[in-house]
Formats: sequence, structure tokens, C-alpha cells
Amino acid sequence: MERAPSRAMLHAVGFNDEDFKKPQVGVASTWAMVTPCNMHINGLADDAAKGVNAAGGKGVIFNTITISDGISMGTEGMKYSLTSREVIADSIETVVGCQGFDGVVAIGGCDKNMPGCMIALARLNRPAIFVYGGTILSGCHKQRKLDVISVFEAVGARANNQIDDDELHAIESKAIPGAGSCGGMYTANTMASAIEAMGMSLPNSSAQAAISTDKKKDCEDAGKAVLKLLELDIKPRDIMTRKAFENAITVVIALGGSTNAVLHLLAMAHSANVDLKLNDFTEIGKRVPMVADLKPSGKYSMGELIEIGGIQPLMKILLDAGLLHGDCLTVTGKTLAENLADVAPYPDDQDVIHSLDNAIKKDSHLVVLHGNLASEGAVAKITGKEGLGFTGTARVFDSEEDSMASILSGSIKEGDVLVIRYEGPKGGPGMREMLAPTSAIMGRGLGDKVAFITDGRFSGGTHGFVVGHITPEAFQGGAIAIVEDGDTITIDSVKNELRLHLDDEVIQQRLANWKQPKPRYTRGVLSKYAKLVSSASEGAVTDKTS
Repeated sequence: MERAPSRAMLHAVGFNDEDFKKPQVGVASTWAMVTPCNMHINGLADDAAKGVNAAGGKGVIFNTITISDGISMGTEGMKYSLTSREVIADSIETVVGCQGFDGVVAIGGCDKNMPGCMIALARLNRPAIFVYGGTILSGCHKQRKLDVISVFEAVGARANNQIDDDELHAIESKAIPGAGSCGGMYTANTMASAIEAMGMSLPNSSAQAAISTDKKKDCEDAGKAVLKLLELDIKPRDIMTRKAFENAITVVIALGGSTNAVLHLLAMAHSANVDLKLNDFTEIGKRVPMVADLKPSGKYSMGELIEIGGIQPLMKILLDAGLLHGDCLTVTGKTLAENLADVAPYPDDQDVIHSLDNAIKKDSHLVVLHGNLASEGAVAKITGKEGLGFTGTARVFDSEEDSMASILSGSIKEGDVLVIRYEGPKGGPGMREMLAPTSAIMGRGLGDKVAFITDGRFSGGTHGFVVGHITPEAFQGGAIAIVEDGDTITIDSVKNELRLHLDDEVIQQRLANWKQPKPRYTRGVLSKYAKLVSSASEGAVTDKTS
């Protein structure tokens, strides 16, 4: 009787007496009209709640935030991007914990939504399932398929007078035709694939168009599946095991996925109490080849991968080769091997996914580097198309904006290594992605002639010779803080080394003279984030206790 006031509140939002006898399942929606990635998710949330209700539960929809990387890229606003991952995780945990939901369906459709949702589900550890909002369809201009990266690179081409204003506007107008996440193997599709490989979403959830009957059915099926998970008492941490994370990393490597997957998987593992380290990516990468010819370094889009069957046939190939753990539990209530047992192979005439013995790269494109410039590690994305090493002359910038001005003015030359610092988790704060400068470099035709290193991040749409996540970051007194114009830097993906060509004595003298700059923010969410956030080598989490 003491819960009568609580029931009274719920009568007002549509509960009847029978509903109080049912499991309550929260449906966490990341709907917003700030980005095409999430503009349709309110409808998907309705579909998921319908599935919950049809299976005998009571679905309760609630919202959390989203931001747009694509819109904020290259601006001060991008500092809120990685920060939003923590806000999303905290808000889902807060609502579910407060309301006492028995289970959760979380629907994410953009880069930070997905790990944010997964961090919350791992923390809460009650029966739950993740649904990917789905990928966007390609735009088209002059018989050429377009996506958002096409526009970023067109900016560089315009700056180099390779196209005119009218052509730039035409590309801008046609690149993004509707709802869904960016269409290459960028961060959104990378994370969706990783979560499916981990077993936390239904088979094929990662490989469906945002606007499709398949995606609507995926949401309904997810709502029903949570009731089955409740019945079987299967919780996220039963699924998100060490082996499951190894499966996720394996699939990310095979697909040529985003460097952001390293950061996000480390953070998700932290929330699931799984001991995952940066060097685990190196060890797994030694035995897993990159086989997907997908954008940004390849030529195909996620839509074309969907047409040939998505990632399930690839996972079957990897399982049969002994590269996946088939005994891992999944949200279907079955093991990964059981889910893959009847999966049909790819069509014989496809060339999106290469065979393991004809790989695009025989080992991982995600290369963890160490050395005197990154004593705690850095992450490079090297597909082999750029070569396996680069030695050049440092051009140092203390912000992304300064580097962008130099690129567009034409002052960056062949052989330069752009060093962009004070953009780490604490120093930025927020660890901005550097898609604007890397795309401008590509647009100027310098993609294989210069390199980038930063304590910030790179978008999943970035390609070229790039190294991010350098730790310790500049704001914490890492060696990247004392690099000067004219210094020589070597990136070596064979030796897994990032080296500043200076004697140790010179480095130590420079560090002794270095002074930490004042924080850029002293109040508000970015100030709180900077005070709490851990190193990128630990996933940039905000609830690390030691």
C-alpha cells in the first residue's frame, strides 16, 4: 500500500492496474533533431516499446541527449563531443536507477550515443539490449556516391582551387539525403558492429538502413528479447566478458574500423569490470587481418555491405578460422556460435569483404605506438596504403584552429608532421576529433605526403598517416608538450614506435622548463569533465577511482 503514490503518478502517464503486474522496461531513446543520425529514433523507440508490450511487459520511453560531431567538427563545440558520452551514460543510469526498471532497451544512432548507452547498461547490469539506429543512405552527385566526408574533403579541394563555389555547394546539398548515421566504416558503424560482435545487440542490428522495415523489426524484436533475458536472468556483464571484448576487437580490425573504437571499448570494459588494456589491441591485431574494403580508406559504403549480408557472414568466416570465441553468450540467449550456425556465406561475386588469405592488410590497421613521444601509448590508423612509416619535420600547433588556418593558407608542405597538442581529454578539454584538418589535407592532395600526430582524436572518417590519443597528453606534461618547429619525428608501424629525434637530456631540459597552462574552462560541464577524466590510454572515463 505504501507504493500507492507511485502508482498514482504512473496512472497519469497511461498505466492501468494490469500494467503494475508486468515487468517495466525502460526504452532509452537518443532522439533529437540536431543531427540526421538521430532524427528518426523517436519512431524506433515506439517500435521497441511495442515489442516490449507485445511480449507481456510495459515499455516506458525516456530520452537522453545527443550532439552532432559532424556539425560541431572544427569548432569549440566539438569539445562537448566525448564529454557527451559520459553525460549520456550518467543520464541513462540515473533514470533507470531512479525508476527501478526491470530491463532496458537502449537505442543509439551516433558516435557517442552507442558507447554512452553501453557504459550505462554495464553499470546498471540488469537485463538489457542495445539497438543501433541504422546507417544513412549515400548521397549522389555526378554519378559519384557521397557522404559527409565528401563535404569535408571538398572544403580542402575548394581551398586548393580544384573546385569552385558552385561545385562545393552542390556536394554540400546532396551528400546527406536523410536519416541515419554516416555511411562508411566510420565510428558509428564501427561501434554498432563491435556491439553486435560482443553479443549485446541482435544479429544484423549493425547492418540495417535507418529507414527500413528491417530496422523497425529489429526494434520490436529487441523489445521482446528483453523479456526473454528477464526470464533467463541474463544480464549485460554475463555477456560483456573478456572473450566478448576480444570478439568485438577482432571484428573491428577485420572491418578496418575507427580508432575511436579503442577509446570506447576501453571505457565499456571499465564499466563492465573487464580488465582490458591498450596493448591487448596489439596482441589481437597480430593474428587478425583487415579484410573489408570500406570507406574511408576503401571504396565501399555500409549500404553496400548490407546488400551482401552485413557482418554476420564475416563473423562466420572469423569463427571458422578460430579467430572468434564461439562460446560467448549473447542477447538471443544463445551462444555466438549458435547464432552463426545457419548464416549463409557472401555472394561469390562480391569484393567488399576479401578472403582471409587475400587480406587488404595481413594484420591490424589499428597500431598502438610507444616511444619517447608516447610513453603510455598512442593509436595510429595505418592501412598500409599510406606506407608503414613516416619521418618528417614538426610543424607545431597548440590548437586545431591554428593548424587549420595553416593548411588552408597553403603553408603546410610535403614532409611536414603536424603536431596538434593541448587537445587531450584534460587539455582540450574533451579530446576533439581532427576531421577538418585531415580532410583539408586530403582535399589539397597531401594525404600521403604529410603526417598528423595529436593528443586529441581522429574521426572514423579520417584516413592518411595519422596518430592520435598520445599519452601522456600535453596538458599533463607529456613529451608532446615540448616538441618544437623543426624537430624530426618518426612514426614506425613496424616497430610500433613514435619517436622524437632528440637526446634524452634535451627532452628532460625542455620538460623542466615547461609550465602547465591554465585550464581553459573553470566552470560548467567541461570544467567538471577535465577534473574527472582519466587518460585516453584508459578510455577517458570519469569514474576511475585510482
